[in-house]
Amino acid sequence: MERIWIAIGSNFGKPLKQVNTALSELAKLPKTRFLACSSYYRSRPLGLQNQPDFLNAVAVLDTALTPEILLNYIQAIELKQGRVRKANRFGPRTLDLDILLFGMRTIVTPRLTIPHYDIYNREFFLYPLKELSPNLQFPNGVMLSYYLTQVPYNNLTYWNEDLSITTHIPIR
Repeated sequence: MERIWIAIGSNFGKPLKQVNTALSELAKLPKTRFLACSSYYRSRPLGLQNQPDFLNAVAVLDTALTPEILLNYIQAIELKQGRVRKANRFGPRTLDLDILLFGMRTIVTPRLTIPHYDIYNREFFLYPLKELSPNLQFPNGVMLSYYLTQVPYNNLTYWNEDLSITTHIPIR
């Protein structure tokens, strides 16, 4: 089995319900053991700004599935929750599941890039990863702690259903 990290995001429909459902579905994957999920975070959208904030989290699992088979399963989970893939990949979505890391593998195929192509620059990936694996070393040999010094938290907050209340994450 290999350790994998999957990013979860939603900002359309009922994000909290959709993320919780996705976590439940991830826990049912064959040849896979669900280990943990980070706290839920609220982040600003990338690209198109005229859309709601995202609910983000990262889950860590152990799996015996191949990366491509895992991708098939997570895309089926997305579709089941109404995910529509559009030309503008930074638009709102009901559910977005991304394989961030698959063990220490580096994979580049037409369907799959691991580590995630922008993992080192996104606070909503890095801070949840820190929560789950504070001593994480990436396949490029660089420690997570280094990237956390390079990437601002960009007003990343803990998710709270009452939008008037946010808990700011300390900078470092």
